Order: sequence, then C-alpha cells, then structure tokens
Amino acid sequence: MPPAIPIATYRLQLSPDFDFDAAASVVPYLKALGITHLYASPFTRARKGSTHGYDVTNHAEFNPELGGEAGFERLSAVLQQHDLGLILDFVPNHVGVHYADNPWWLDMLEWGPASPHAASFDIDWEQLPYRARGGVLLPIIGSSYGKALENGEIELRYDAGEGSFSAWYFEHRLPIAPERYGEILRMIVKEAGAEQSAPGEAMLALAQQYQGPRRPNRKEAPGFKAELKDVPGAADLIARGLEAYRAGADRMAPTLALHHLLERQHYKLGHWRLASSDINYRRFFDINTLAGLRVEDAGTFEAIHRLVKRLIAEGKLQGLRLDHIDGLRDPVQYFQRLRRLVRDAVGGQIRPFYVVIEKILGEGEKLPSFAGVHGTTGYEWMNAITHVLIDGRGLEPLDEIWRQISNHSPQLEPILRNAKRRVLETLLTSEFTVLTRLLARIASGHYSTRDYSADSLRQALELYVLHFPVYRTYLTLSGPSAHDRQLISGTIERARADWFAADDGIFDFLRDALTMDLIKPGRTHHSAPRVRRFALKVQQFTGPMMAKSLEDTTFYRYHRLLALNEVGGDPAAKALSVDDFHRMMETRAREWPHGMTATATHDTKRGEDARARITALAEIPGEWTSAVARWKLLNASHLLVDGDLRAPSATFEYMLYQALLGAWRSDDASFVDRMQEYALKAAREGKQETSWLNPHAAYEAGVKSFISKILDPSLSAEFLNSLQALAQRLSLLGALNSLSQITLKATMPGVPDFYQGTELWDFSLVDPDNRRPVDFAERAGRLDALKEPDWDRLVEKWPSGHLKLAWTRHLLKLRTELSDIFSNGDYEPLQVSGPQRDHFIAFARRRGREAAIIVVTRWFAPFTDSGRHWPSPPNYAAALHVDGYAVESFADADAALLRLSDLLTHLPVAVLKARFNGMTKPARMRRPA
Repeated sequence: MPPAIPIATYRLQLSPDFDFDAAASVVPYLKALGITHLYASPFTRARKGSTHGYDVTNHAEFNPELGGEAGFERLSAVLQQHDLGLILDFVPNHVGVHYADNPWWLDMLEWGPASPHAASFDIDWEQLPYRARGGVLLPIIGSSYGKALENGEIELRYDAGEGSFSAWYFEHRLPIAPERYGEILRMIVKEAGAEQSAPGEAMLALAQQYQGPRRPNRKEAPGFKAELKDVPGAADLIARGLEAYRAGADRMAPTLALHHLLERQHYKLGHWRLASSDINYRRFFDINTLAGLRVEDAGTFEAIHRLVKRLIAEGKLQGLRLDHIDGLRDPVQYFQRLRRLVRDAVGGQIRPFYVVIEKILGEGEKLPSFAGVHGTTGYEWMNAITHVLIDGRGLEPLDEIWRQISNHSPQLEPILRNAKRRVLETLLTSEFTVLTRLLARIASGHYSTRDYSADSLRQALELYVLHFPVYRTYLTLSGPSAHDRQLISGTIERARADWFAADDGIFDFLRDALTMDLIKPGRTHHSAPRVRRFALKVQQFTGPMMAKSLEDTTFYRYHRLLALNEVGGDPAAKALSVDDFHRMMETRAREWPHGMTATATHDTKRGEDARARITALAEIPGEWTSAVARWKLLNASHLLVDGDLRAPSATFEYMLYQALLGAWRSDDASFVDRMQEYALKAAREGKQETSWLNPHAAYEAGVKSFISKILDPSLSAEFLNSLQALAQRLSLLGALNSLSQITLKATMPGVPDFYQGTELWDFSLVDPDNRRPVDFAERAGRLDALKEPDWDRLVEKWPSGHLKLAWTRHLLKLRTELSDIFSNGDYEPLQVSGPQRDHFIAFARRRGREAAIIVVTRWFAPFTDSGRHWPSPPNYAAALHVDGYAVESFADADAALLRLSDLLTHLPVAVLKARFNGMTKPARMRRPA
C-alpha cells in the first residue's frame, strides 16, 4: 500500500494523445524516480478532443478518449503492482456546456426551470430583458443573431431515433421545448400538404392530444416522442415539412417562423460578445463554455461525486486535488460533505485520504482550516522559495530600470486597480450586473433603504470590489468568521475613502449586506434569502475578479522582474530574508505539514528553470541594464512605428528580453514560433495595445515581425551574439538556483510535487507551451544509467539536465529512507556564521533523534564570476553550526561547526543524515570522514 501521506507526487497531463495506457507505461519510471503517488489531470468524461480535461461533461463516467473504464482499470492495476497511489484532479465547480455533449445542459435547455438539472446551474432566469418568459442567454453566434438566421446558419432538425426536435447552430444543439411540438407538427403537415395522408393524420392527432401551454409535460414527453417516432412515414414527411422553418435571406416566412419558434424557448441565442454584458449563468471566470455548478445543491453534489465515491470504496483512489475551490458558494459545507462521502465510501471506517485544494493566498493571508484538507497545491510555497533565493539588493536597481522604461512608479496597486476596472468593464460585467441588481432589489425591499438608487449601489459595490485585497471570504449561512468580518469592514472603509458623493449610510448598508448582519435578529426585515444569496455570490465573484485582474492582466503589464510574476505571487514583492523563511517553515511544520510544495504546474507562467534564470538578473542588475540599453538600440530598426503605434511597446519589449533569456535554447528549432505564440498571448492578456475581445491586428503583426527579425541571425547577428553571451551566464546561475530550489522543495515541510518532465531542465513558457509532450523514454533511460551518479562528471555536463535528474532521484531516495522525518518532523533553523553567511540557508528536519540537515546556497554571482564558471567550494567563507547533532560522514562527532567548503564539495546543496543527541557543545570544526 502507498503511504497515506505522499512522499512525493508527480503530475501527468492526460489527453487523447497521452491516455491511461500511456500513463501506465510511465509508472515504472516514476517508481524508480522515487514517486509514491501519480497525480492525474481530470479523467472524467470531457469535451471531445480536450487537451486538459477541465471541460467535464459527465463527472460520473471515465473519459472514453483516455481509454474509458477498461483503460483506467489497466492503469490502476499497474499502479497497484508498483505500490503507487493515485490522486485525481477533480473539478467540482463547473462543467463544459454548449455544443451537444452535456446531457444536463441539454435537458435544462429543453425544459428550462422545470428540468431536474436546472438546480445544478447558477442561472438568473428572469434577467433577460424584453421576454415574456425567463430564459438563459446562449452567446454562441459568431455574427449577429439576425445575420446567422438570414444566412441559414440556424437549422431546425428532427432526430428520428429520439422523436425529438432541436435547432442546430453548427455543432451546437438547441433542444426545442416539447410544448412547442404541437405547433411544429401542424406547420410541417401543412407545408408538406399531407393533411389527408396517414402519417399526417397521425401527427395531427398527436398534436391535438397533447395541446395546451404545458403539454406534453415532463411525464408525458417520453410517450409523446415514442409515439411520434413510431408513426410510419413520419421521418420522411417531417423532412419535407421542415422547409417551413428553412430560414434564408430570400425566405422571409420560414425565417420568421424559425425566429418566432426560437423566441419561445427557454434560451435566447446571441452574439458571443454579449457574454461580457448580458450573460445570466455563472461561468468559470469568463469562459462561456464552462458553466458554474451549484454544488451546494445536495443532489448535484451526490451526482458529480458518484464515480469518485466508487473509486475510493474500491481502493483505487487515494487522494483528490480539488480545482478552483474559490468558485464554490460555501467551501466549508463542501468539505464537510466530502469528508462524510469518504467515510461512507469505506464503510464508516476511519481511513486516511489525502486532499489538497487549488487555493491562491494573498500576502499574509492564512488558509482557513477546512475539514479533511491537508493544504493547498503549493503556489504560496513556490513563491516563498523564489523570494528567499532572490538577491534583494538587486531589486532596487530593477525598480529604477522599470520606472524609466514604463514611466510609472514601481508600485503595483495603481496598475492592479486599473486592471480591475478593465475587467469589470469588459470580461465580468454580466456577473457584476447580477450582483448589483440583487443588491438594488434588497435595498428596495424595505422602507429604510429604498432611497438608495441602483446607480449609487453599483458605484459603491464597484469600489468595494476594487479595494478587496484577496481572492475571497468564506462566509457560511451562519455568517462571517471574525477574520472575514474584519476583512469586509476594512475593505468598506477603503472604499468609503474613495467615495465623493453623499454617503447617507450606503456603505453601512453594503457592509451589513455583505456580512449578512442585515438579517440578524432584531434588525429591519429585509429578505433573508436575497441577502444570503447576495453575500455568498459576492464571494464567488471576487475570486474570478482577482484572478482575471492580477494573474491574467497585471502580470502581463508589470514587468519589473518576471520571476515574481507567478501564480499566487506579488510582482512587486521584496526578497524574503532567511529568518522570515525559517519562521514561515516553522509555522508550516505545525499547521500545514502535508500540503503540496510546487515549483511548476500546468498553470504556472513559466517553467521552473526559466524562472530560476530570470531570478538571477537581480544578481547582475548593472550588466542587465547595460544589455537592455544596447539591445534597444540594436533592435530599434525592427520596431513597427506608425504614428502613435509602436509595436512592441517599450514595456513589452523589456518583457520580451526577460522571457527570451528565461526560455533560451539555441538547439530548439521551434523557438521562434514558441516565442511568437507566447508574445501573442501575453499581449492579449495585458489588454493594453490589444486584447482577446478586440485584437489589434497591426500591433500583433508588428510584435510577431519584431520577434522574427531579432531572432534571425542574418538580420540581428550582433544582438544574438550579445543575447547568447548573457544567456550562457544566466543559464549557469539559473541551474545553480534550480538545484537550490529543488532541494528546498524536497526537504522543507510539505509534499514535493513534480510537474511532468521537469526532472530535466524546464524552460517552458505559459500554457499551452508547458503542456507539450514529454519524452519519458529518454528520462527513463537516463535514470537507469544514473544508478551510481558520478557527481563530478554530471557537474561537468550540467547543461544536459542529467545533473538535475540525478539529484532529484537522490533527494527522493532520502525522503523515502527518512519518510517519518520529512512527513512528520519538526523544522529547526540552523545558524551559519562567517563573512558569506547570507549566501546560505540551513535547517534540520527532526523526528525524535533521527534527523536530516539541509544546506542550500543562494546568490551565486560572487562564487561564479557572475556565471562564468561553476562555483569553487574553497570560496565558501562560512561555517554551519550543528550543535547537538552527530552528522553522518563527518569523523569528529563532537565538533559543532562544519565548514561549508568541506560540505559542499560537488554541488552547492547538501542533505545529510544526522542524529540528535540533545546536547550543545562548544564550537569546534568538523572535517569529513
């Protein structure tokens, strides 16, 4: 059996090109590497061709494109054979919609609020204007609705196998409400002139039998469809009669007939651009094809977890990674239900089950203590590692460089505020409108607050959202915690300070609505259901709002140092001191010792080794400044300048140079294409010169041309020679940073998670670049050849990445041998003394008397002549205090000091076994055994 708490996890991205059988073939390699748990991307049924699995269409089935249940069983058998556990990336917040593959969504479109699945979707049915009946907006039309109709792009079809009618817009199926079947049949029979024919009479009889505004109803519909399907000759007659609905520019009557039919459905078709302003179902962020699930509905929760419960009961699933928990209305309730589900799945026994959550924490924010949750997926620890390895002395010069290039202060807050306004005005306007209408309805429901105008309430709520500093609060139906109450009140006061109109208590009202104090006993009688709905829906809104504003906008506008522009990070962050890092780790060892520690994921903005390279720029800010100044001159002729248009912009050009250095590989034939694809995404995400909603063709073409020209040796030889020279040095500094990074990940409190392929150097860019196929055969072959590592030889050939692979296995071997120490041990900072003490981070992990001592180096420029050669251990003028520890491989067990020049003989990192004797001795130097 695999351990209940993983020793190490390995993330695999499953897809039609890398299915269950492909994953099974990798399992022996993962076992040899030292992995204990395979961590799989979503593998329930998803949209056909999905490369990621997050567009789930049926949580209760295995994805047939991955091999279905049979393929999963083969993978499960191999995992059990090699004693590896399985962790599933599970998606409780949303499903893939539109098209023709989600049965719940199709049923909801057919029956509207009467559908049993309507409760699973978060739809504001009455929001659509100018409709006699409620409905859901479907923003799927590529042009205007009118043009699509007149062009014949919307077609009414009959499914003879089901006895059902649906409108189709290309690949999108739009079921027709059954109460409209009677009028359709009469129109079809009339169009075909078949009133006197046997099938015509039978169809008219059916229409007569099931007539009325609500017939056939849900119970009658299966019988009605079966009878229609069984009418002899019905299919042929209907095929002819559907001409009555065959819309076209020169066919006014059929066009109007189809339009009137569509207007009487439980949905309204519209241009895709309407999504930003008029959509009335909750989405995953701003993705129209991913609809939010109301997992707080007990029936929905049970249905989407049916397969998960079965796999837990069968012992084939040992953990869950829960996607986007901030999208849930009430995560506290969700985790309580999940814990009961796990308990019930194993017959009421108490069996360990590993659960981590995708949660981004703001600076200083603490993770709430959710039932059964072991921690997060590790974004905060990834950033902590970067921040402690970065040379803070170089950040001030980088601030000045950024100030000069951007002509803005290096302060982040104004840029984030502007990004939030852009997102509110474009991407998430619809969701914000739902909230403001609900708030206005709450206010108008009582005489004491009815004078607050809808416009004033909208402005007040907007200021609240703009000033809200983290992703969300975690109110439950019983109200806010003390921390959330303080967070809401503090945000209200900052919003109030930005308000220039008359207040008249509007912010007090807003605060009381957000905290639900408005409906506390003894308060005025506002609608309790509406207040609860508003307060909990605001929580679901602020998460996507912050994600789109910070991660997907600000990170692509603020380019002081790209290594800090990482998911869960602060682009304007300062370096983390060693003492602060130690305090963080001591707290983590007490509170969240089993959460994941990641250095790369499928969502990170760049590969972990690309980030480590860029981090090193803070060690050589002067050389970096000079290089950029020179490059700008060399490449000025490749810019597109046309009036006010400059492509790329000055700030974007600065960003590109950092990205080039991070991803640089001279042997990559696809490098130019990869950089162009990255630049297009980065420019559109930044939403300044261009965007996804309104692409600026000339600017984008200019950026693409600029990249092509500066990377063309025939046009830019001098630039490329300069770039290559600096990249070569940064590559060494970055490789050394990476060894420190991976050592911290594997030894600090938490479970190290390895993203696929990153055991060799990882210079990938943001997705989809970081989801390219991985050559596992190469890695398995190299690992087999590294059973007895020759560290000197590996250091000599460090660019190959084999050094990283060998060190990864070495670390995981130690984690396995000392599993109790690393899983449950304390964290103890160790002192380093000497002139260069600030270059080292040292600590012990201890459980009883068993211990491991860890040392990592940082700030390598002084030891390498700024990246020109591998560091020389004699240059390490520092000593490690190991009072109370007997360190393996060192002869003098009574000594309390260890020269780092003796310890770090091959690599700038070390992990040593030790025993704790609990005694502190006078400091004496140790020598290697």
